[in-house]
Amino acid sequence: MSADQSTNNLQIVATADGSNTIYNAQVGENYHSRNGAVQESRHVFLQAGLAYFFDLSPTPPSAVSILEVGFGTGLNFLLSADLCTSREIKLDYTGIEAYPLSADMISQTGYEKYVNEATWRSFLQHYPASLKTKIPLNPFVELQTAHSELQAFTSLQKFDIIYFDAFAVAHQPEMWNEAAITHTLSFLKPSGVFVTYAITGNLKRIIKALGLKVEKAPGAPGKREMLRAIFS
Repeated sequence: MSADQSTNNLQIVATADGSNTIYNAQVGENYHSRNGAVQESRHVFLQAGLAYFFDLSPTPPSAVSILEVGFGTGLNFLLSADLCTSREIKLDYTGIEAYPLSADMISQTGYEKYVNEATWRSFLQHYPASLKTKIPLNPFVELQTAHSELQAFTSLQKFDIIYFDAFAVAHQPEMWNEAAITHTLSFLKPSGVFVTYAITGNLKRIIKALGLKVEKAPGAPGKREMLRAIFS
């Protein structure tokens, strides 16, 4: 996220499904949809991303790797970790975040209502250390929160799924240009899945030019469509 994360700029706000998000006054945008933070995360990233990837395989996978651009509050990670732990699937999760929130700020979101208590407690306990190195949260989940600008992020690892959850293009255009999307998709494995809540003509053109198959999928409440792409 491209903004100072001092608590003066941040405010917990309720969304339509009863879950909270954070409003960043400097950016002028919320971290999640006001139509429902948890609802959006489950729809875009869990159902259209992670569950979709599982369904591509004829047999349940034993492990999955996820790269998230815009780690933010950790909501997408928490829901993914909870799902993988419940299915005993090993999850290797890396979140890129240029301006990490404090653990105290994250603790105020109330997301413990939506995940297993052990997942929540382990996340809050290990989140600060994950900003420096990869940390196991339980026998199935490892987390690293890369404190980095997107274009400065490097990794030898390729990922099964990419969650692209940057602020909207109106507020963060540098995250949605050709260079940023090309750099992001360089970390996707063959047959990997890219998902984001947004869909624009320019985004579709960039991704198609990189050789991915672009799909329109129904959007979360408040959005008609979202984008999913498969690296075939």
